[in-house]
Amino acid sequence: MAPGGRGGDGRAADAPGGGHGTGPGTPGRRAAVVAGVHTAAAALVCWGLVRTLRDGLAEPEIALAFGLLIAVGEVLRRGPVRTAAPGRGSGERASAPLGAAGALAYALLGAAGGRPTTHGVAQTVAVVAAACLAGLVPRVAGGRGAAADDLVRRVLTAGFAAACFQPLYNSGTLTGWLADGPAYPLFMVTVLALTALCDAVLAATLTRARTGWPYGPLLRDELRSLLGIGSAICATGVVISLGTAVAGLWALPVFCLPLLLTQFAFRRYAAVRATYRQTIASLARATEIAGYTRPGHARRVARLSRAVGRELGLGAADLDVLEYAALMHDIGQLSLLDPVPAGATAPLAPAEQRRIALLGGAVVRQTGVPEAVAVIVERQADPFRDQPVTARIVRTVNAYDELAGESAGPGGPARALDRLRHATAREYEPRVVEALARVLARGGRTA
Repeated sequence: MAPGGRGGDGRAADAPGGGHGTGPGTPGRRAAVVAGVHTAAAALVCWGLVRTLRDGLAEPEIALAFGLLIAVGEVLRRGPVRTAAPGRGSGERASAPLGAAGALAYALLGAAGGRPTTHGVAQTVAVVAAACLAGLVPRVAGGRGAAADDLVRRVLTAGFAAACFQPLYNSGTLTGWLADGPAYPLFMVTVLALTALCDAVLAATLTRARTGWPYGPLLRDELRSLLGIGSAICATGVVISLGTAVAGLWALPVFCLPLLLTQFAFRRYAAVRATYRQTIASLARATEIAGYTRPGHARRVARLSRAVGRELGLGAADLDVLEYAALMHDIGQLSLLDPVPAGATAPLAPAEQRRIALLGGAVVRQTGVPEAVAVIVERQADPFRDQPVTARIVRTVNAYDELAGESAGPGGPARALDRLRHATAREYEPRVVEALARVLARGGRTA
């Protein structure tokens, strides 16, 4: 039996991250993971608030300044570039780099204006949680969502950083070990690196629990993101903490400005990428407008291909290339004098399929998209054993959408999937077909 193959009743077998069985990846257990993480964060916040109310607020003006910074960062939170779709989702979540940097700086704050601070772990958690909630009020009032997972991550990571730093500093152990030399900021960078690693693990865990996608690629994408805006957040957190120790609270607006400008630059870049994708999607509709393919075919194939690619463990960069190729996979049909009925190329002779694919690849190369997109379009008609996995996905999902469109009635998708399974090892890779089956089962589309 191929990996992820069928059971005796013809349904997709359960696998980690998919299906509806009783394994570790089932929706019930994934929901329990989310509930457990949220409960841990809520317990930490309650502990921090109770301790802070009992002991009193240390350095209230400093707590207020950092709380205001974190709240403003939440208000200026960058929203996701595109709305969620099958195969997409929290991988393109919103982010608040200014709020994250402020929370990390407060967790690692040892002195302000040359005078040692005395706030500890409990007050750090309380101030960060209160500031995040205050910053979310305008967003909720505007109907933009509460980003609960991001709030949980912010509280847990700030608590982790504070637990690594504050007890050592307040007891004098840290200054005794490192004095005021270069080892002190190096220690702070080390703590931030561990905190960033914990945040990446936590983010991948929550995304896995929310979506059921494979954990390995999610963690890899999170770690890669640390090289971009993540490194800027960590660097700003260290600089704010060190700057406040010398210059006082005036360091906050001075050292936050570069990160704020970086956030706006990322927002502009995200807008450009969104426009780029919309342009590709509009170009892909040319075959529909000309009557060569059924309405919505390219969009359906792109959504399902991305979901199948995620199920098979592809990373974010490969998923983008796969999505673009799936959108443009039929562009070669514009070279035909007479449209193929319903745009279904699967029944055509292999030589004709390859000719259409090569013409499509030539057209794609003129659009300026990455070379890998054109390669997928060109090779979608090759024997699947000679194709890269992205081309195998497009080939399989395209055939499924064509077969499902031909099969009328409530059992059409199941019949289309069964026809693909009968053609595995000859036309389609079994592993890709079963990944498609798991994606369809989670969406309730195999009935």
